[in-house]
Amino acid sequence: MNDVSSSAATAATPRVSDGVGNGNRSFGHFATKYAMFGVLVALIVVATILYPGFLNPANIGNILAQNAAVGLIAIGMTFVIISGGFDLSVGATYALGATLFAGLTLQTGSVVVAGIGALAAGLIAGLVNGLIISRLSVNPFVATLGTSSVISGIAYIYSNSSPFIVNSVPAFQDLALTRIAGVVLPIWILIIAFVLAAVLLAKTTYGRNVYAVGGNYEAAWLTGLRVKGLNSSVYVFTGALAALAGMMDSSRLGVGQADVGGAMALDAIAIVVVGGTSLLGGEGAIWRSAVGLLILATLTNVFYSLNVSQHWQLIAKGIIVVAAVAVDAVIRAKKRG
Repeated sequence: MNDVSSSAATAATPRVSDGVGNGNRSFGHFATKYAMFGVLVALIVVATILYPGFLNPANIGNILAQNAAVGLIAIGMTFVIISGGFDLSVGATYALGATLFAGLTLQTGSVVVAGIGALAAGLIAGLVNGLIISRLSVNPFVATLGTSSVISGIAYIYSNSSPFIVNSVPAFQDLALTRIAGVVLPIWILIIAFVLAAVLLAKTTYGRNVYAVGGNYEAAWLTGLRVKGLNSSVYVFTGALAALAGMMDSSRLGVGQADVGGAMALDAIAIVVVGGTSLLGGEGAIWRSAVGLLILATLTNVFYSLNVSQHWQLIAKGIIVVAAVAVDAVIRAKKRG
């Protein structure tokens, strides 16, 4: 967890040992902090042995491009979980973004107008989530479960339960197919988003306050932080990223439809948890979610290369998530002890 420098955030955030002073504690802290990075390195070695073409630049590019959308959503989910919240509506917002981007492109002929409309919808969806949770004090799990149904219904009504196939506006696929220095745009968007989010969370007062709210909500409120505004902001941020993710996949596939994104919330949460961010809030980092994304993306790529059934992939993913949460619980128990 990043140190909190502001007085308010410092008072509200539980201190985490930096492991300085005792050699064993220092090593243990280092090993715990970077354990999942070690898992990623080991996994890459195994993947290379099982699938010799794994490190081929074309394969790496495909892995990143195919996971760019869920990576964006995981960035937003990291902010939400660190703040002590939860967002199950990201899959529906993703589908709404994809549907609006395709539908508005067909209706207006402009991908710019369509993009603005889709992003605005994501922002509004996130704002509604934030207001329900922060102003009405509804449990985040229940609130976002309910709004997920509403958002999904809006997407179905807008599309009349039919896909929007965009083949008359060539610029529609520019978002997914444009290359800069030989790398497709979604990968650049993902990298830039990770960098900016890491700076925002680790190096700004806003980020430190998000940690403070997740670490101890009441203490953060008592020290004068605008906890309701902070709570709302992370959902707005996540809603916008989910809509952008939907736009990217819609552009890549050339179609926008309302029945996609069902597994997006689980996948994003899995990425965040596997990376080492605690579901209890107050601890975590963007770089951890980047590691989590690469771990799950690598596993998926290897599974497909070995023709492993998707059903077994789902089982493996579930086991990994449960194991990651269990490890987090053990580490927290040791810290308390």
